[in-house]
Amino acid sequence: MLNLKSTLSALWLATLAWGTARAEEDNVKSIPLRTHSLSQPYLDSDMQSRWYDFGGDTIIRTDQYIRLTSDYPSQSGWLFSRVPLTATNWEVEVEFKIHGKNQLYGDGFAMWITKERGKIGPVFGSADRFEGLGIFFDTYKNNRPGVVFPYVMAMVGDGQKSYDKDTDGKNSEFAGCSARGIRHASVPTKFRLTYFQDKYLKLELQYKSEGEWTLCFETNQPPAIPQVAYLGFSAETGELSDNHDIISIEAKNLYHAQPTGGKSTPGSGRGKKVASPKEGGSWTWFFTKIFLFFLVIGGGYVGYTAWRANNKRSHRF
Repeated sequence: MLNLKSTLSALWLATLAWGTARAEEDNVKSIPLRTHSLSQPYLDSDMQSRWYDFGGDTIIRTDQYIRLTSDYPSQSGWLFSRVPLTATNWEVEVEFKIHGKNQLYGDGFAMWITKERGKIGPVFGSADRFEGLGIFFDTYKNNRPGVVFPYVMAMVGDGQKSYDKDTDGKNSEFAGCSARGIRHASVPTKFRLTYFQDKYLKLELQYKSEGEWTLCFETNQPPAIPQVAYLGFSAETGELSDNHDIISIEAKNLYHAQPTGGKSTPGSGRGKKVASPKEGGSWTWFFTKIFLFFLVIGGGYVGYTAWRANNKRSHRF
């Protein structure tokens, strides 16, 4: 009977933990960040972007893409926000495309959250010894035995640390994952980077099937982001080449809604109405009740079985 009680207690604690995690996840709200989002036609009437600068070999097709590099050797291009990303918690979802006509290709592209902006350099088309966060989509393997490429890697820069291209940044890797199939994928390729200050950093990829997000990495010890940091993208080709396209950028400011209703003031989201439990959590509560119902039924069955076994043993004597 002691084992039964322990099992039921463990199940109950797991249910509470699951419910708490679900409630916290449902409690996260978002506000679009227009200053860091970008979509077709990308440019304003004066053929400039209000919120982004671009340079190097970057070209823009207003009805299709922002091409950081074309499928030619020795190209470098960049795209950087004009204003810093000041949100404490944020999410950036990017649709991109890596493709080309050659069987051998390289080198890759990067996303940046850094103090520097718009500087051509040797790290996927941008400056080395950066301060901030870089996410590298590396398509060409130099020297990393046992690692499948393309490889997606995060690096945290302190302004002094250098990226070693010869080892594909092995010694400076913060987190990463292999992403075979991300080039020439049959579905729109996307990544989603979510950052909660002092809580977690998570990178998800979509390249296997549309609507299916694959976790690349997640950590509950996120790096510190500089207070003044710009969102940017860059790419480069060497002797080998590829097209590196940005299709769209969707940035959001994230915040936890107040649990008691009323109005919430998440920075620029002042005055946003918080959804009531009936509006936002009804399905979660419904499935929780179903889970608890079957938990009680299962516990009762286990208890009854144990009682019968006990009873039979007592009748033998």
